[in-house]
Amino acid sequence: MDFFRVFITAPISLTVLFLLAKLMGNKQMSELNMFDYINGITIGSIAAELATGEFTDIYDGVMAMVIYSLIAIMLTFLSQKSLLLRRFITGKSIIIYDNGKFYNKNLSTAKIDINEILVMCRSKGYFNFDEIQTVILESNGQLSILPKDKNRPLTPDDMKITVLQSGVEAVVIQDGKVFERNLKATGNNIEWLKKELKKQNIKTSEVFIAFCDNNNTLKVHKKVKSNPTNDIFD
Repeated sequence: MDFFRVFITAPISLTVLFLLAKLMGNKQMSELNMFDYINGITIGSIAAELATGEFTDIYDGVMAMVIYSLIAIMLTFLSQKSLLLRRFITGKSIIIYDNGKFYNKNLSTAKIDINEILVMCRSKGYFNFDEIQTVILESNGQLSILPKDKNRPLTPDDMKITVLQSGVEAVVIQDGKVFERNLKATGNNIEWLKKELKKQNIKTSEVFIAFCDNNNTLKVHKKVKSNPTNDIFD
């Protein structure tokens, strides 16, 4: 194998793979359906072959990756327009258990046995089917479980309690660097930040990360130089 060629083609294949993954969207990094799984493996295999010299011409490999990616993008677009095509490509959800009944035919259709369902239920914290109303196998292979009303967690609505809606916390400082754009998005400025840090007797350079929530509260985590020596999980 020509080491110099690999030294050149490996970064190229990695760069092309990264750009194509960005083009296809975050779905490639989430729970994959069957089509996304097959397509991801194929493109990754082409990239690996391109890096290790299986292709006599580097452009052949890059073109193959681009074509596979364009097909994936086109089918994703078409599946958004057609329900039948979407069901064919991504599959559909299958009811495995409902109201005390297991649907054996659906288990057979999903090509999954009851023991796998039991394991997946236990991994979600359900050891007793008396607590479960419905079990659905989603198209990405994950299990969705609807608990019976008497077994679901108590909510503020159940207790007639009004709670304030929390929002996303904005990172305003990271590793001593102030993110002015994020700070501005919270409706604050540098003067406000300095004042809040002064209240907590902390310098900007001492901050590892700081958040501002929707209540306009600054939450600061200082840099810690020491590390715990004991292993609490051992």
